[in-house]
Amino acid sequence: MKRSRTAVAAALIVAAALLAGGCGDPGGLRSAGATPTAEGPAHLWPDLPSPSAPAEDYGAIESVKVKGVKVPDGDLHKVDPADVVRADFTENPGTYEPTDSAYRKTVERLADCAHDNSGAKGRCPVLKAYYRDLTGDGKDDLIVGVSTPDDNLDIRVYAEEDGQLTQIMEMSDAVLGVELAGRDLIIRAISSLPGYEYHTVWSWDAHQKTMLPTRDEIVRSANAPRPKTPRPSPSRSASPTESAGR
Repeated sequence: MKRSRTAVAAALIVAAALLAGGCGDPGGLRSAGATPTAEGPAHLWPDLPSPSAPAEDYGAIESVKVKGVKVPDGDLHKVDPADVVRADFTENPGTYEPTDSAYRKTVERLADCAHDNSGAKGRCPVLKAYYRDLTGDGKDDLIVGVSTPDDNLDIRVYAEEDGQLTQIMEMSDAVLGVELAGRDLIIRAISSLPGYEYHTVWSWDAHQKTMLPTRDEIVRSANAPRPKTPRPSPSRSASPTESAGR
């Protein structure tokens, strides 16, 4: 049952009397100190001319159709990942130049991939495949990794569109680890700065129809050695010689 306004007012009067008599904690709002003044962004070099050409993009910026691979019932689980990589890699070098020795050796090793989807026979460089709906269309997409002779990992993601196999992401780097977080693919890669690593988040872009690196940062590596803490010099007053003589 709700109390009337008269009962509430009476309770407040009693509480005020108790506070006036020194009973209880006065409470109330307390200052947390001065609030720093908000500063808007400062635009540097506002008169810079527009660039004549875009910078080199990191990773794929457009989808690529993969020919020669059928997707039964539009289900990528029914497609051999090795067949997908073989068809795509031979037609689309991606970040590699076709004349690179690492690319040529990878293509040669792809011929050793077995058709049992295990990648355990011969020199097959295709790692275990993973599946996740990255595009948000309700269907699993295919994520594959290809080990290359230059100790890099070539990562490619494929989607199915109207029965057509489409590559929606491709990148190659000295990868430390790969994580899936929701519909994002997070790549951890080696940095040239000792003790640090790159974290790049790839996300589906519905306008571009491809995965794009939406966030790229350099962070302290969890396995980086901690800086050594210098040992404090012993105090003269606590030296063994003086202590013994006291």
